[in-house]
Parts: sequence; structure tokens; C-alpha cells
Amino acid sequence: MGSTAALERSGRSTAARFRKPSWRDPRLLVGLLLVLLSVLGVILLVATANRTQPYYVAANDLSVGQRITREDLGTVDAHLQDSSAQYVPDGQLRENAVVTQRVARGQLVPAAAVGTADELDRTPVGIALTTPMPAQAEAGSHVDVWVAEPKPTGRGYGAPEKLVTGAEIARVDTKDTALGGNASATVYVLVTQAQVGPLVDALGNDAKVTLVLNTAGSGS
Repeated sequence: MGSTAALERSGRSTAARFRKPSWRDPRLLVGLLLVLLSVLGVILLVATANRTQPYYVAANDLSVGQRITREDLGTVDAHLQDSSAQYVPDGQLRENAVVTQRVARGQLVPAAAVGTADELDRTPVGIALTTPMPAQAEAGSHVDVWVAEPKPTGRGYGAPEKLVTGAEIARVDTKDTALGGNASATVYVLVTQAQVGPLVDALGNDAKVTLVLNTAGSGS
């Protein structure tokens, strides 16, 4: 008898283990919840990875010292991840902002390139050239500014001296002269406050100013 009862209990135990689980089984519910949470986590992770945000781009070349208006900017959706803080999001342009670093057309506007007039460490000075522009000189290039003062006799110029080294060109304005002559150019170079006085003084004395391309791109 005892043996038969033991076999019956073992059979019932085995049947219980292989019985089809019910929807009320807590283990099944917990398993389903874990699967749902895993799927939801993957969906959120993919959505976060693909999330974009509108940022400002330069609609035109932006020169140092230029006051920025909304017309100077466009927007583009970008996914920048860790570098998002380095650029200006749409709608977050500070009032009376000016360009502190040149931004080329079509580029995202770096946060470091936008500031106030008080933060400018360089000033654009316009030089109307009487000599040809250096080859490959354009906005963003660096040039050395050479100045030759007029001789006291009024005839010719003295020995040229390098007044500024590695000045960045902010922009170049060109126009055709009358009667179909050669185009003249006014080059705006960025100089420090200490360099403004000597350069303006030389220009006021009708000195001959020559720009020489500085391939090193460093100023002093």
C-alpha cells in the first residue's frame, strides 16, 4: 500500500510540473513584463540615438565684428550627441550678438563664434590696395601687412617695414573701376587694438601698403 501511495503522489507531482501554465501564474506575468520592458528599452534607445535638433547655420559668410541678425542665419536638423553644446541651437541666439570668429556660409554656427562687442579681441581695418591681391588670398587667409612711408621729398617711398604679421582677412570687397579698368579691392584685416593706431596712421599718411600671403597663419 505504501508503495502504491508513493507512486500516486509522485505521479501527481510530475503532472503538476508539466501542467500548462495559466494566465494567472505570477511567473508567466513577470516574464511577460520583463520582455515588454526590454522591448520598450530598445525602442527608447533607438529613438534617442536618432533624435535631431535644429541648429543655426550661416546663410552667408559671417565676418568678425559683424552684428548677427536672423536674416544672416538658416537652420538645419542635426544629431550632434556629445558635441551639441559646441553649437548654437535654433532660438537661442543672444541679443545684440556679434561674430567673434569667422563662420563660412553653410557651416553650423559654433557657440565660441558668437559673443558681444566687448569680447572682441580684434578689429577689422579696411585697406584699399594699390597693389595686386596676393594669390589665394581670401576671407580666412592670413597676410603680413607691409608699409612703405612716402619720402620727405615727396618722390617715391622709403624701405618697406612689416607692420603686422599674420593678420586674418575678414572679408574682401572688390569693384570695377571706371572705363573698364582693373578691379580694385578693399581688404578688411583683423588687427589687435595695439596695431590699430600704427596701421591707421600709415594709411592716413598715404603710405604704400602691400599684403603678403602668410602661409603659416600666425600673427604677432
